[in-house]
Amino acid sequence: MSDPLRSYTHSVTERLLRYAVIDTQSDPTSPTCPSTLKQKNLGRMLAAELQAMGLSDAHLDDNGYVYATIPATTDKAVPVICFCSHMDTSPDCSGANVKPQIVRNYQGGDIVLPADPSQIIRAAEHPALKDQIGSDIVTTDGTTLLGADNKAGIAEIMDAAQFLISNPQIKHGTIKILFTPDEEIGRGVDRVDLKKLGADFGYTMDGETAGNIEDETFSADGATILINGVSSHPGFAKGKMEHAIKIASAIVDRLPKDGCSPETTEGKEGFLHPVGISGALEQARLDFIVRDFSEQGLRQKEALLEDIVRDVLKDYPRSTYRMEVRQQYRNMKEVIDRHPEIVTYAEEAIRRAGLTPVRTSIRGGTDGSRLSFMGLPCPNIFAGEHAFHSRLEWVSVKDMEKAAQTIVHLAMIWEERS
Repeated sequence: MSDPLRSYTHSVTERLLRYAVIDTQSDPTSPTCPSTLKQKNLGRMLAAELQAMGLSDAHLDDNGYVYATIPATTDKAVPVICFCSHMDTSPDCSGANVKPQIVRNYQGGDIVLPADPSQIIRAAEHPALKDQIGSDIVTTDGTTLLGADNKAGIAEIMDAAQFLISNPQIKHGTIKILFTPDEEIGRGVDRVDLKKLGADFGYTMDGETAGNIEDETFSADGATILINGVSSHPGFAKGKMEHAIKIASAIVDRLPKDGCSPETTEGKEGFLHPVGISGALEQARLDFIVRDFSEQGLRQKEALLEDIVRDVLKDYPRSTYRMEVRQQYRNMKEVIDRHPEIVTYAEEAIRRAGLTPVRTSIRGGTDGSRLSFMGLPCPNIFAGEHAFHSRLEWVSVKDMEKAAQTIVHLAMIWEERS
């Protein structure tokens, strides 16, 4: 049987280069949706490009979401599949004035970034580079992040959409496209309209190494500790003052040193991670994120945190605290395991793209985590992005093209198996 993708001329690299220069950094302190209006600049471009492809329903809504539909090319009843990526880049590193460069025909070794030679993508620290010999690699100039997280995923979905629209002889069911704002600040699906989207199953294109499919994420909570100390004039404070900042500092100092933190854990190990401390003499606030792959693990870590607080406050008998825990997202595996074909089909699509599928877990979350619990089971497929949220971010052209091919094969497989 001839290869239906033999005529595939990719546009994914040109698309990434075009999208990467648009500053779409999100802002966790903003109450609006999207959190930054500049995310709509990319949204408008994507909606216009989808319209130009012939997708008449493509649009950017008021909240910064892009929706579009690729009509079915089959008479079969096929589940509606959605492909999703996020438009924003991380607040952790500047996304303004991005200047992407292409390292042609990479032959191994370190990559020194031209605008800041102190920024070096070291082969010893980026083992995935060993699989890129002979490939073209897109990096930054060393002054900003690249934004391949997740504009590589966007470029792959757009590339695959263009190919499917241009090749109506390829049989597939109805395909939905969704681009979201604010994923990096945990609000990526806050205002998504699932009824309008109308999909049965989904895939986020937001993973790392080529061939990987991720069907499991952390479960995540946020915890806030509010400390009420005892104020007194510092000149007359002996035996009276109980300093809220010092109490907060003591709590942080009592956190485990040899485990239970991002810098000491890997694999399936979770952690307690302080992400903010603020206050004054009388009142202070500590903010934590809590991560584990199980509900039991979350509860244990939250209990450990409260035990530490109570133990510290034994030395401050007139001070009080309040601890609040907020659910953020949950391990999507609980939902995805009820629909094993979602992952099985993705593994077959990855094989057809010429790669070996590897099922892995995410030490984090994606839009797919929350979408799964909102009724749209949604594992995560590789986009090829590496060293995200940093000036050392890079992505391989070869891997992006394989991701786009995986999308096309997935569309075909859902139709074949229906």
